[in-house]
Amino acid sequence: MQTAIAPSLDIQQIRQDFPILDQQINNRPLVYLDNAATTQKPRAVIDALTNYYEGYNANIHRGIHHLAEQATAAFEASRRAMQSFLNAEHWQEIIFTYGTTDGINLVAQAYGRRFLNAGDEIIISGMEHHSNIVPWQMLCEERGCVLKVIPVDEQGDLMLDEYDNLLSEKTKLVSVVHASNSLGTVNPVKTIIDKAHAVGAVVLIDGAQSSSHLTVDVQDLDADFFVCSAHKFYGPTGMGVLYGKTALLEAMSPYRGGGEMIREVTFEKTTYNDIPYKFEAGTPNIADVVAVKAAIEYIGQLSKEAISAHELDLLHYATEQLSEIDGLRIIGQAREKIGVVSFVMDGIHHQDMGVILDQQGIAVRTGHHCTMPLMHRFGIAGTTRASFAVYNTKDEIDRLAQGIRRVQKMML
Repeated sequence: MQTAIAPSLDIQQIRQDFPILDQQINNRPLVYLDNAATTQKPRAVIDALTNYYEGYNANIHRGIHHLAEQATAAFEASRRAMQSFLNAEHWQEIIFTYGTTDGINLVAQAYGRRFLNAGDEIIISGMEHHSNIVPWQMLCEERGCVLKVIPVDEQGDLMLDEYDNLLSEKTKLVSVVHASNSLGTVNPVKTIIDKAHAVGAVVLIDGAQSSSHLTVDVQDLDADFFVCSAHKFYGPTGMGVLYGKTALLEAMSPYRGGGEMIREVTFEKTTYNDIPYKFEAGTPNIADVVAVKAAIEYIGQLSKEAISAHELDLLHYATEQLSEIDGLRIIGQAREKIGVVSFVMDGIHHQDMGVILDQQGIAVRTGHHCTMPLMHRFGIAGTTRASFAVYNTKDEIDRLAQGIRRVQKMML
């Protein structure tokens, strides 16, 4: 596992920025360890949402009155913020979606249906979220493409030698997760991208988890597409981003029709708007797009590097503490991980574990985490998952370890 860097953040001060953390669950202080599902929101993000609705709620782009122009400026300022957050070359390469799932489906429909044909091969990995499996299966059924899978080893790393064997001139698209939501594995996506490009394939990176924990530079990665969700990095739900290289986006046709994505409409023919707008049909999720800028600025104030160092320190500590518990087995011991610890307990179902931990005020995630094929690979039905964010502490990990031991005493 990678080496931790000593954290330099005032975590207790940071916790005060998150109002939801100051509460009790079942008469115990909340320990929120379900950050891979969604992160909590700092006051700055909450205020940005409130300020929009109280101060300048209006539809964007087409209005000429003051409120519409103010809302449009705030909306487009978030696009520029996302451009910087991902280091995209052009602001037009940032398309607002409703989340990572929506972004993957957009590419599957707008790129896949146009450019992939019968016999073409799509490669994904064995640790993908269902959102990065099902859209490609649907495309394969429709277009006659072939889906291939990079296997996962016992440690939870991708078997890159097998990836090399899968690649061929038939490979037209590779779509892999940057960091696993179930195992925490950080995949070597730059290497994966380079190898795919060598055979002429286009690559999509699922950054739902990495966008919160890792510094992402889409130009350095040379990613063709990158998708993420704001609620994973302290922003609002229902809002995400698709980054795509300009040439690819311009070659793609929109798959949703309506307002905003048009240039001219007659009953005989419609011509489409320029990117990014041709992919943003209808009234968008304005408030949440506006608020994502506050989330990006909040991360910037703390620094992504400091956040990552703190989370890595927590990961190491949690791995050590949980490994000392008899009968507990951590699923996923990859060489490089984000702050996710997924485990099973001898004789205790993961759902029972989650229910009893909740009674102690500890919020974790249980189940297959929308990665059923990955669970099958490890021969389990699901896990208990603890996942960390900037506001978590070692004291909370101690409470988790104590809570697990209490579950053991109750159940065994």
